Amino acid sequence: MAAPTTRILFSGFGGQGVLTLGQLIASIALNKGKEVTWMPSYGAEMRGGTANCSVIISDKMIGSPIASTNIDILCAMNVASIVKFLGNVKPGGQVYVNSSIVKEPIDRTDVNATYIDASNIANKLGNMRVANMVMLAAFLQKTDLFTFADVEEVINQRFAEKYPQLIPLNIEAVKQGLEVTS
Repeated sequence: MAAPTTRILFSGFGGQGVLTLGQLIASIALNKGKEVTWMPSYGAEMRGGTANCSVIISDKMIGSPIASTNIDILCAMNVASIVKFLGNVKPGGQVYVNSSIVKEPIDRTDVNATYIDASNIANKLGNMRVANMVMLAAFLQKTDLFTFADVEEVINQRFAEKYPQLIPLNIEAVKQGLEVTS
């Protein structure tokens, strides 16, 4: 069972979809009737600069929208994310690492690390921009925050109006991620 409050930080380069990933997780939690905050932070650069967002999911009212310390879950899409935020993950927390870009294992033994070849899997699917969906699969596989049906529902909600052609690719990226994190 999930903790009453879960503090998540998504971080990577701009263009890797970390803000979208955070929005999707927040939307799933909202659909499930949870209290949720989503707080983006990004550099002045559009692509290639740093980007991160914090998502807090709770059964009770949330006092602050920022999850920069005492993080339960860190999703790190690049080395800079590991350098900047790994020390803020609480002991026993979970760290999801994009091993396509982060080649060295993390240097903490008091957290649970999962390495996902997200960028390479996305590249094999023909679109590097779905690496975030491959990482989403790790959450699905390793937490009890939501189900695959929840993921499908929110992907359909998110992309149906403007980008319906991207729905099958995003769902396939999640499926591919599930295959490698099972």
